[in-house]
Amino acid sequence: MKLIVGLGNPGSQYAQSKHNIGFMAVDRILAEMPNTQEKQQFTAATWQGLLAGEKVIVAKPLTFMNDSGKAVGPLLHYYKLALSDLLVIQDDLDMPIGKIRIRAHGASGGHNGIKSIIRAVGGDQFTRIKVGIDHPPVGTVVDWVLSPFTPKNVPDIAQALDQAAAAATEWASGADDATLMNTYN
Repeated sequence: MKLIVGLGNPGSQYAQSKHNIGFMAVDRILAEMPNTQEKQQFTAATWQGLLAGEKVIVAKPLTFMNDSGKAVGPLLHYYKLALSDLLVIQDDLDMPIGKIRIRAHGASGGHNGIKSIIRAVGGDQFTRIKVGIDHPPVGTVVDWVLSPFTPKNVPDIAQALDQAAAAATEWASGADDATLMNTYN
């Protein structure tokens, strides 16, 4: 079994914000998993089913972004999964809008949701799919990440979400991080 987590903030006011790119990717993944039912577990919305023939749990933490570990840690422990069974989909300010990058492990890169997960699970040896949202040209980072994409960015984001869902599907079916990085980075 594998655990795929998309990061974001709960609530309709954040649904289309840049910070919710992980939730948007989860929605794409769920489209490939028919007949799944949402369940509330450990402050997360979860769905269980088959993805590429493999049993997976897909989750959206219902905590706010900075407390994502409060949902991810208990899920990982309850299902007795190793860190190598965890994939997290996140936004990344240091990448252009619409680009994706696979990262096998490592520090948080300043992302508070990832920092929270690393603390909760006791390590950083889990795979991430980073989706670029770029830095704000003006204004604060908080205002930027909580704002929606512009209509001009929608095609790039749609393509990035398709790529993120495809990468997550390949990961669930057993593709190793090196293969994924060679394909998507």
